[in-house]
Amino acid sequence: MAAVSQLQRQFIEYTASLYNEGYLDDQFTQLQKLQDESNPDFVVEVVSLFFEDSEKLLNNLATALQQKIVDYKQVDSHVHQFKGSSSSIGAQRVTNVCVHFRNCCEEKNLDGCLRCLQQVKHEYILVRNKLEALFRPQHSQFCFFLPVKKYYRYVILLKNYLFFHHSVTY
Repeated sequence: MAAVSQLQRQFIEYTASLYNEGYLDDQFTQLQKLQDESNPDFVVEVVSLFFEDSEKLLNNLATALQQKIVDYKQVDSHVHQFKGSSSSIGAQRVTNVCVHFRNCCEEKNLDGCLRCLQQVKHEYILVRNKLEALFRPQHSQFCFFLPVKKYYRYVILLKNYLFFHHSVTY
């Protein structure tokens, strides 16, 4: 039981650090509130879709900005979509860069857009790595007795238990 308590503490501390460092905002908390026992993987599924969409949008942005004549409306449309999806999962730092990126599109500032593209890629990779670490099963030494599938289920159940039974203020 001490191992579970330690895992709970580490999970809570890591999650709190994501808020404190500005990677996540209250929208992520709202997303978590939509998860329930009938759909215990809801947050992981939504975040996974965000990852898939983000990769496509970043590729579309890079392609659009490499054209001889840049269509700033198209670039802005991609950035707007990226901003919306980032905001919907609470990826605060990505959302903030997108706001600046849209300003550069409005000004038709190619150098600014290219800098923003690099910055938004950087922030996206950071938040992706942080969220993957949050959802990745940790501390396997505590559950060496569980088969792999049951271990993953155990981690998801533990995270749900922490969320539904412990109110944590970030």
